[in-house]
This record gives sequence, C-alpha cells and structure tokens, in this order.
Amino acid sequence: MSFIHRFAPVLLLVLAAACGNEDRAAPAAAPSAIAVVDDAGDTVRLAAPARRIVSLAPNATETLVAIGALGHLAGRSDYDVDVGVDSVPSVGGALDPSLERLIALRPDLVIGWNSAGPNPTRDRMREMGIPFFAVRTTDTADVYRIIGAMGQVTGRAAAADSVRASVRAQIDEVHRSVAGLPVRSAFFVIGDEPLMTAGPGTFTYELLEAAGGRSIFPDATGQPQYVSMEELVKRQPEIVLLPVDGDGPARVRELSARPGWRDLNAFRTGAVRTLPVMEVNRMGPGIAVTARMFRDALHPELAGK
Repeated sequence: MSFIHRFAPVLLLVLAAACGNEDRAAPAAAPSAIAVVDDAGDTVRLAAPARRIVSLAPNATETLVAIGALGHLAGRSDYDVDVGVDSVPSVGGALDPSLERLIALRPDLVIGWNSAGPNPTRDRMREMGIPFFAVRTTDTADVYRIIGAMGQVTGRAAAADSVRASVRAQIDEVHRSVAGLPVRSAFFVIGDEPLMTAGPGTFTYELLEAAGGRSIFPDATGQPQYVSMEELVKRQPEIVLLPVDGDGPARVRELSARPGWRDLNAFRTGAVRTLPVMEVNRMGPGIAVTARMFRDALHPELAGK
C-alpha cells in the first residue's frame, strides 16, 4: 500500500482544515514558548515550535508526516520506510545514530525512544543544549498521546487533533463492521525463534479485538511476550496472522514444514494470513489501516468493503 493511500483519510481532514482556515486567516502571532512532558517524564522546553526535527522513532516520523509537518523534518533514521520521507537525510540507526551526522543537521529538537537504561544520544543532546523528546509506544492510548505531543512541539495542534479524531473514527468503523459476526481466535506472530506474540496491553492486541478477533493468549505477560510451541498447538487458533517481509507463500511453506507449526490446523486448512510486516508493526496513525488489515484477514468476506 502506498503512503498516499495509507493516509488518504487523514490527509484529507488536515487539508480541509487548512483550506477552511485560509479564508479567515488572522495576522500571524509571534511564536510562543512550548513546554511538553515526554514519555520519560521530562519537561521538554522549546522557545518556539520546532522547525528542524531529527526523528529517531519511526512512529514519531510517521506522525509528523500525517499532521503535515514533513517540512519540519531535518533528519530521520534508517528505519523510516514507506512513509514518504525518502528524501530526508538519514542519520543511521534509531538507537545508535551517527552523532556527527545528527549534529551537522543543526536540529532544534531530537525525538527518540524512551529507554530505561543508558541513552548516549539523549545525554549528548542535553550536553549540547539540544532538546530531546523521548517517546514510548505500547498501546493505542500511547499512539493517540504521541499524535497530540507531535502537534504541540510543531505548533500544529489543530492538525494533530484532526488526525487523532480520524484514526479513532476509522478504527471505530472497523469495529462496527464486525458487529454480529463470529469472533475468530487468532495467533499473531511477532517472532518464531523464540516464539513471541502480542498480549494484553499492546496496540496489536487491541486492534485485533477491534477487528473481530480474539487472541488465544490473553494470559501472555511481559514485554516481549514469549509463549511455548506446545501451548500454541494445544490452543489451536482458527487463524494465524503472519507478518512477512517478501515472499509470503514461501514463508508459509517454510513454517509448515517445521515441528509444531505443521501441527496447527490453520496451516492444514489454509487459514494462515500473511501481512506486510512494516505496515502492521508500525505504531503511528497507520494503526487504522492495520485494524482494517486484521479485519480483512479474520473476516475475508468483508475485504474491500
């Protein structure tokens, strides 16, 4: 799915808001200081809305694009793909960027992952007086909160509100579309060696429920959430949701030849649904598209509706 198609409903709302404001534009006021608490609990202070942002968190990058702040993006990480930022310079890894390249971009704000342990990038930015905004995304509430925060730091709060409302409305619509249909038991594969899935308290788990599904591991705990192959075979999901990068059918054939996987009824009956890994694991405004993908995988009769 292209970037334009992925965010079409969101972008239409933002553009409509912009056009409506154009007719009644007032003289621009001087930028005011901004103070926002990030996900590390630190108050990030800006003298004015950020205009040269380096985003090391793909969900923040996706959000900035969705709220119309692509022009504020001075740098990104290598992990920002399929969100319309290919022309923006990369500073390398999300957790281990090139500090030399990052600093050369002269950012007025750096956005990165919240880390409980050492964070050399954050520490270096603070030494240089460059604000660092830490983000953490686990569930859908985090996604909505970060949309709002990105609106605040860029001075695009109204656009962020529109995006947030659009994402909520799209997920609500997906949920309404499955009302009265059977709830399908499912297993979402995060990793196969070791075996991992998404349990309660994660955005994947919540989107699965909104799409008319039920995780067979509602008791999974921890981050990440490890489960045993023996228990997976015992619980026998109706549908296996398998994120893939590349040849989906080949990946299904590979797993179906392995012990445990080949004992799942879903593999025997062709109820393994492959999904684009970068799409369904992205934790930004595109979660609405992920919800629809889940719904179409769980209830193929609704696909395209």
